[in-house]
Amino acid sequence: MSNQQIPLGTNWGPAATAEQVAENIDMTGKLVVVTGGASGLGLETTRVLSLLGAQVVVPVRRVAEAEEAFEGISRTEVYELDLVDRGSVRRFASEFLQSSRSIDRLILNAGVMATPLFRDNEGNEGQFATNHLGHFALTVALWPALLQAKDGARVVALSSRGHHICGIDPEDPNFLQRPYDKWQAYGQSKTANSLFAAAVDTRGRKNGIRAYSVHPGSVVGPLARHLSSEEINSFGALDENGSPVIDPKSDKKNFAQGAATSVWCATSPSLNDIGGVYCENSDVASLEETVRKGVRPYAVDLEEAEKLWKLSVDLTGANIK
Repeated sequence: MSNQQIPLGTNWGPAATAEQVAENIDMTGKLVVVTGGASGLGLETTRVLSLLGAQVVVPVRRVAEAEEAFEGISRTEVYELDLVDRGSVRRFASEFLQSSRSIDRLILNAGVMATPLFRDNEGNEGQFATNHLGHFALTVALWPALLQAKDGARVVALSSRGHHICGIDPEDPNFLQRPYDKWQAYGQSKTANSLFAAAVDTRGRKNGIRAYSVHPGSVVGPLARHLSSEEINSFGALDENGSPVIDPKSDKKNFAQGAATSVWCATSPSLNDIGGVYCENSDVASLEETVRKGVRPYAVDLEEAEKLWKLSVDLTGANIK
């Protein structure tokens, strides 16, 4: 288990925005890759990092839509990437590596939530494949560029409080034997995001690569596109007019507030000597067994992280050399 999962007591709270937590941070000359960085939380993350001076590379499934979304946002580059297509991951990584540029920050923001059952070309369950396995293969492929970062690189994986739903079923991660449950699948993938950050940090810290997982908060956006209006209403996420409820103290956030912890993990000097931790509300989260906050111990357990790494290697054929 991570022995650094202790809140730092930052000055930021749940209402802080991405711009606020990065005030006075200069990212000029830094290159950041943000998957899914053209909509929702990812778009706000891209916008703020560009505002700080970073060059932001955004791999997405729909290039034309991304280019339209970036109108008025400088220093962005768009590439095609489909996380459930291993060939697409390899093509993007190969094209990027050919540019001989280093990656200072890799933000694994893209994801899906509570989808009907679908599978990637290898038969892996779709949420696990999109949220974890695709990002696993991408990070491994881009590892040489992360190693080249002059001041050390950071990897930020978007998990969520959804990891409270369950851990990983090592015997049947792809729902081949058990009935498919969209929320169990989502919870498993979010636990995987947290454990993946811990495993990346273990492998990268000796070379200056640190990793973090993030709960952005509950934000009504593109991630909820597979939920019915009844399901969304059951979470108390919409007011009587059908507009998203914004109440950061109860974890209901807008995009600017939801992107804050990702940007904080990518930029804060407070994390220079810390890695492998799960963060929320722009701080390291506390370990919690039952209450609806913080991180469950199983999601930052280093032994579980190593088991997931081995499983991921077996399922993707990718590994750090």
